[in-house]
Amino acid sequence: MSAATDSIEVRPLVPGDAAAFQELRLRGLLEAPSAFASSHEEECETPVETVAMRLAEREGKAILGAFDQQRLVGVVGLERQEMRKLAHKAGLWGMYVEPGARKRGVGRLLVAHALAYARDTLHVRQVGLGVNETNVAALALYKSLGFESFGLERGFMLLDGELHNEVLMVCILGSEVMK
Repeated sequence: MSAATDSIEVRPLVPGDAAAFQELRLRGLLEAPSAFASSHEEECETPVETVAMRLAEREGKAILGAFDQQRLVGVVGLERQEMRKLAHKAGLWGMYVEPGARKRGVGRLLVAHALAYARDTLHVRQVGLGVNETNVAALALYKSLGFESFGLERGFMLLDGELHNEVLMVCILGSEVMK
């Protein structure tokens, strides 16, 4: 851990974090609409009680939060595939770090914790994700943490009349993690 991330705590979010999570998520959807498949318009009317239910502990799923002085500054979701033949895989989704916490290692810390959670708690062999091909910072972060590109989905998203491509990436955790 670096001095910049010494004050950062990463943990799974719980229903009591719903208001902070929803506020941060909505901010991210507004700030970086091309980084998310969901939109601010689709999520802004979601009651905080519904968000709290989504944060309740469920097997195979977690949303991790990065807290700086008990203030939520970053999030990332992780979900194991449900089908038996696909349960060795999990998907990383919804990664967002607020602008004021960027360039301090918060994103790296979140993804590293997510990979450890995938390995140690979900017991999966690999974690996949998709990232907008124009998001150079995210691509560099994921590559530095062991993700490799394996494909490109052209026209993944249509935003304001413009098509966006998505880079598909995977991080192989190893066969020894499956139980």
